[in-house]
Amino acid sequence: MNEALRDVEIEAAALQIRKIGNSVGVILPKELLARLKLKEGDKFYPVEQPDGSLRLSPFNPKHAKTMEIARQTMHDYRDTLAALAK
Repeated sequence: MNEALRDVEIEAAALQIRKIGNSVGVILPKELLARLKLKEGDKFYPVEQPDGSLRLSPFNPKHAKTMEIARQTMHDYRDTLAALAK
């Protein structure tokens, strides 16, 4: 699918914030959910972009940063961790 056609389809699927019980939420059309391969209960995260826009992603940037720190720590202390594992 070419990029221009995809942009038009996304704009046509404008979402509206609605009251849902005592909260507010956004209803995602089933066509959009299918295209994004999302289902009820899936999580996705808002990521603010440098230009001020918002990107929704299944990738959790905080978790990724935490995992990178853990990997670096395990690498730095691999000998100590190997000795402790004995």
